[in-house]
Amino acid sequence: MRKSGLLALAGAAALVLTSCATDDPDATAGPAVSPIENCGQEVTVDSVPERIVSLNQSSTEILLALGLADRMVGTATWTDPVLGEFADANAGIPRLADNAPSMESVLDVEPDFVTASFGSTLGEGGVATREQFHELGVGTYLSPADCVGKIADSGDGVREQPFTPDLLYREITELAQIFQVEEAGEELVADLQLRLDTAQEGVNATGVSAMYWFANSESPYLAGCCGAPGLISNTLGLRNVFDDTTQEWPQINWEVVAERDPDVIVLGDLTRRSQTAETGAAKIAYLESNPVTREMSAVRERRFIELTGAEMSPSLRTVYGVETVAAGLDELGLVGEQDPSN
Repeated sequence: MRKSGLLALAGAAALVLTSCATDDPDATAGPAVSPIENCGQEVTVDSVPERIVSLNQSSTEILLALGLADRMVGTATWTDPVLGEFADANAGIPRLADNAPSMESVLDVEPDFVTASFGSTLGEGGVATREQFHELGVGTYLSPADCVGKIADSGDGVREQPFTPDLLYREITELAQIFQVEEAGEELVADLQLRLDTAQEGVNATGVSAMYWFANSESPYLAGCCGAPGLISNTLGLRNVFDDTTQEWPQINWEVVAERDPDVIVLGDLTRRSQTAETGAAKIAYLESNPVTREMSAVRERRFIELTGAEMSPSLRTVYGVETVAAGLDELGLVGEQDPSN
């Protein structure tokens, strides 16, 4: 770790978090942008950050979509390859770790701002707490999707309110304000809104039931009602067979899954290696070989749709997920052929 760099960073912070520090009453210059309330912290930017580290893929891709690659000095915690349109820009940014990096490796690239998609990454038990970064003069931003209407628990959290596109648009808009690329933020939000509207107008899957399996074969993580898969379902008219739980990713045994017998199974096709049955192919092989699951109608009829892990997390990739599921339903012949009364 470069201690001289850290001392300089602490002495010349690019921004002040007013929840952690008191404003100078004698200061005459105002902040670069109005204060932003962010997951219990009030962020006031006094000068535009120039050295950004993104700790999660979802946050990284938003920053890339905003055209900020030249200010990014590190990324971490990836589940999938970066979106193709950002591959060239991302290639020049150091990847600090495929999963969660150490705090030392983050500080070694001397960031003045850190972003994250999940409190499990930017918080207790993660890379570091926001307060630890603030003490060194490093600003932080956490995705509103991981705190607004959501209660953290020992698992992936419980959602009191569903994840909505507005939370995604809020994250994009606030990051665009912090880095003073407001026009790019407006254009990105408009594009995502149009894509969601187009998908919703083009597909009506009312009456079709679905299950979303992220990872783990022994005790599978399946989507509850209200995270990113909930947005996909609500946009297209799908019914999630586990919409009776507000846990984001509850672990549910296969006997219960088989009893609910969804029409289609949406599978996470992950490239990481931290759970069992990460890839879509591994999940399908498991479902077809397990005596409990192989008799499910979706398994017998091979009604599978594969999504990237990033598409199953609250992010701009969720919009891509809506489009992927819409296309998959059409290809499987499920759109418009189900009786809405079922």
